[in-house]
Amino acid sequence: MDIETRKQNGILTIEFNRPDKKNSITAAMYQQMADAIQDGEEDRGVRALLFCGKPDIYTAGNDLEDFMNNPEEVEDRPVARFIANLCLAKKPVIAAVAGAAIGIGTTMLLHCDQVYAAENAKFSMPFAKLGLCPEFGSSLLLPQIVGYQRAAELLFFGESFSAREAFDMGLVNKVLPPEELMPYAYAQAAKLAALPPSSLRITKQVMKFRDQEAVVSQIQEEGKYFSAMLKAPAAKEAFAAFFERRKPDYSKIFD
Repeated sequence: MDIETRKQNGILTIEFNRPDKKNSITAAMYQQMADAIQDGEEDRGVRALLFCGKPDIYTAGNDLEDFMNNPEEVEDRPVARFIANLCLAKKPVIAAVAGAAIGIGTTMLLHCDQVYAAENAKFSMPFAKLGLCPEFGSSLLLPQIVGYQRAAELLFFGESFSAREAFDMGLVNKVLPPEELMPYAYAQAAKLAALPPSSLRITKQVMKFRDQEAVVSQIQEEGKYFSAMLKAPAAKEAFAAFFERRKPDYSKIFD
């Protein structure tokens, strides 16, 4: 399975398991993760959710070939259900990131309650480079966390940044040696699983309640732009360049 799930000691682990494709995410994988989150929310035996990848790769983001071959509008795709389920999850969500976390691999972390990174972690949101716009509420949440100027730098240029930089910006709770990442993340999840579920649920609810409606609205607004931009010349040139292994040329694109 490209997404592996397991339940143990009150923890639902959701693991990217497609290393031969750098854990790039297909529609089927989004569906599996959406289903897993829903299952974790409904299973009273699950107290915390833990996302992880492999020691050298978290996820390269969308599988572009699969993404472009999907005829549905973005809001009708499994990715939209995954986004909604993660955004609205009531139980604590932890992410353990090693290696690259690209695109949605980074923006999904904005919806997690705790994020731990290995020293080899690298983050990037290269949407503008692909002729697209931010997604998953990142245009709202990222400036809230790191400030507008830094958020603009990350989203405009789309350049990668290190685990230490992510920690300094407040995107990551702790940076660890790679071999310590999963034991630490699992131990933290176990601590949460041992606490009263209602206490964690209400604590998360009251912290997020004020912004929840705004985040959902922002995700919908971003989705409208994202869908339109997927069909525009800039994105078509970006994807063509990716598959042809060349740099995109936007010199003749004026909108």
